[in-house]
Amino acid sequence: MGKRLPNFLGLGVQKGGTTTLQRMLEQHPSVFLSPRKELHYFSLHYAQGQSWYEHQFCDADEVQLCGDITPYYLFHPHAPARVQALLPHARLIVLLRDPVERALSQYFHAKRLGIELLDIELAFEYEKKRLNLVYEDIYLKKINHTWHQEFSYVARSRYELQLPLWREKYPENQLLVLQSETFFQHPSQTYQEICEFLNLSSHALPKFQVHSNRGSGETELVSSSFKEDLKENLQPTYQWVEENYGIKWN
Repeated sequence: MGKRLPNFLGLGVQKGGTTTLQRMLEQHPSVFLSPRKELHYFSLHYAQGQSWYEHQFCDADEVQLCGDITPYYLFHPHAPARVQALLPHARLIVLLRDPVERALSQYFHAKRLGIELLDIELAFEYEKKRLNLVYEDIYLKKINHTWHQEFSYVARSRYELQLPLWREKYPENQLLVLQSETFFQHPSQTYQEICEFLNLSSHALPKFQVHSNRGSGETELVSSSFKEDLKENLQPTYQWVEENYGIKWN
């Protein structure tokens, strides 16, 4: 069988439903997704080379579409150019979750894993300092750093700074932007929309529990004042997403 590369990518966002997207699409008979979720080729493993990436899809049938769902791609500064250079005709899927809820969910996820040791107020306060310390490595030297991936709570919710970089590389008909909350609430409808976007035959929604990233309810314990301050900080994001994609969050 010839060498294969992805026909589509799931770009993100983290804590926005990409795990559910993976579980859905891997059950479609015309789709092949590597058993290893989040391949990170265009972010963490680019130095492995194209042959390494092609190997991840060597078990795909000739008639199957290949896909790679890695939510760090949307945020990684070098991913848009790398993806466009290798996969100019790929279709791209983005799930956007409420920016505040997404940021909080990422924090508590890192907390549960033992990655984040700071309390929420300090973690968000020190975010810019942490990211500035690794700026040269990530943006100039193209060296990976976990702080950029793990401690970017607000930064990864700034969709208006990320999506334009992809829109510069790809036409609108190759980019599908969906609201995560709609995906969680109406998975069958969204699944069919995704299948149509990928030119896949109609296929019944696989039966499994939708993972809505609600965690253990930790975000409900966050003070309303903290959430309001965070929402105010992210107002440019809310406005940009509504103006460009008609997506609103309460």
